[in-house]
Amino acid sequence: MRRYLLRRASALAAALFVVSLLVFVVIRVLPGDPALVIMGTEGSPEAAARLREALGLNRPLLVQYADWLGRAITGDLGRSLQYDVPVSSLILSRLSVTVPLTLLASFFVVVTALPLGLLAATHHRRAGDYVAMVLSQVGFSVPSFWAGLLLILLFSVKLGWARAGGFDGWGQGIWPAARSLLLPALALGLFQFAALARATRSAVLDVAEAHAP
Repeated sequence: MRRYLLRRASALAAALFVVSLLVFVVIRVLPGDPALVIMGTEGSPEAAARLREALGLNRPLLVQYADWLGRAITGDLGRSLQYDVPVSSLILSRLSVTVPLTLLASFFVVVTALPLGLLAATHHRRAGDYVAMVLSQVGFSVPSFWAGLLLILLFSVKLGWARAGGFDGWGQGIWPAARSLLLPALALGLFQFAALARATRSAVLDVAEAHAP
């Protein structure tokens, strides 16, 4: 078990390293010169050069990445070039919405996918199984952004049960805030719902086959 956990942790660390390097390079290359992006069209080349030096953007790209990686390991993710505030504070400011949205989507996935997977397994090759597989296939096929638009069209435009957008904030009360997260949570959890339903069906069928006389 310890060796397995070490392998998984090493694989995760390697994946994070590669992804962070790719993101760092792409962010530097695609928008162009960050100094010119910050200053806009009114900035002079001399002012851009001074800003580039102040931000350390005139150093080689790998040196910049190594410096960022060293500080990121200690928890310092640097400052946002766009907002000029610490990146960690930007992340923390979004957690009050991101974490509840993720938990709500996970709750939706568990309470719907597990019963559906059990229904499909206990009604193998019957109507319940076919219905469950069709629903899971829909979950795999419909992108989250398109599912969100369809949910808005149905529950906001047609039925008027939910708002089409916006977040009320937790200061307005738990229910109004949670209600504004319901549709995004459904759209976010659609793919995971399909995957968990099929995985549950397969697992139950495997166990039933293993214990069959």
